[in-house]
Amino acid sequence: MGRRAFFAIGVVLIGGAVGAGTTEWKAPASARAVKNPVDAALGVKLGQGLFRENCVICHGKAGKGDGEAAAAMKPRPTSLIERSVQAQTDGELFWKISEGRGAMPGWKSISEKERWSLVHYLRALAEKR
Repeated sequence: MGRRAFFAIGVVLIGGAVGAGTTEWKAPASARAVKNPVDAALGVKLGQGLFRENCVICHGKAGKGDGEAAAAMKPRPTSLIERSVQAQTDGELFWKISEGRGAMPGWKSISEKERWSLVHYLRALAEKR
């Protein structure tokens, strides 16, 4: 069984048990000023594949929080194309991808370059809406 399938099963089984609640999720102030060191064009390309492999199951193909595992999750995954998400700095998004919260795992298992690439891809998703 692949990592994605295992994670999806875990989300369905524990859904609301690990929900992040209703408190606002803020990255620490130190994350705000951290700049993305990955070239944007390269990052979008690399990030797209990573997003499909790791994020679509919950956040959906367009990043709207409507992936196939989303219905079983409380709270539901965030729409990554919303203004409130896109208004965050690259450093804040990188921190959230790295640390995770509730049902969203921290993605320190992938390289920093890959996590920064996901940030670039999240920006590109919002531009498509």
